[in-house]
Formats: sequence, C-alpha cells, structure tokens
Amino acid sequence: MTLAPVLCACAPRLALADAADAGRRWIAAAEAMRQLALSWGDQAYGAVLVKDDRIIGYGPSRVVKNKDPEAHAEREAIRHALAAVGPQGVQGALLYSTSRPCRRCEMAAAGAGVGRMYFGPRAQDAGPPGVA
Repeated sequence: MTLAPVLCACAPRLALADAADAGRRWIAAAEAMRQLALSWGDQAYGAVLVKDDRIIGYGPSRVVKNKDPEAHAEREAIRHALAAVGPQGVQGALLYSTSRPCRRCEMAAAGAGVGRMYFGPRAQDAGPPGVA
C-alpha cells in the first residue's frame, strides 16, 4: 500500500517510510477528532484535511450535536478548511478519515477539489474522491 499519491521510482526508500509515518500521523489526528465527537455524545467518526504537511481542516462528526444529518466528519473537515484557506487552498488536499467516507462525502470532497482520500487505522488508499 502506498500512502503518497505520487512517488517517483527514483525516490529513496526512506520516502516510503516517511509517507507511511505521515499517514499514521494524520490518521491519529482523525482519531482525535473521532474521540472529540464521542466526548460530546456524537457519532464515532473523525476526519482531517491535510495539505503541505499540515492540517487545514478538522472534522469531528457533528450530526447529533448540531442536529444536522449532513454534518459528517469528512464534510465538517472540508467546511472548516474552506473557511480557513478558501477554495484554492483546498485544491489537491488529502482527506484522512477514521472510516470509509460515504458517497455524499466523497462527492463533497470531489467538489472541493480534494486530491485523494485515506481511511481507517492503516490509512487505506481510497483513491481520488468520486471515483468508484
């Protein structure tokens, strides 16, 4: 499993380890969002949006908290990032989620220009959003 969307064949082997370490770090951040959601009695989902090796959007599930069925963790991370860095800043970002995003979250990610999605404790590569 490759965690980096594009990795040159001539890149040192360390780059793969670095990508795996980064993936684990971002999944841990998504897990922290999941724990935050659970702490206020919400659904057990969390997500973060990452670009240029930093989190640009945080997304704990707010479905129960906000009484909003659209407030899935992935969409919350996208909304937060759009507010923080604007549409251009989200282009090509990576979405890390504690579970596989639903189809509507995938479509929201595609619409926002997210470049790739990873999910679960091992950061499985879900590919570009909106591509089945």
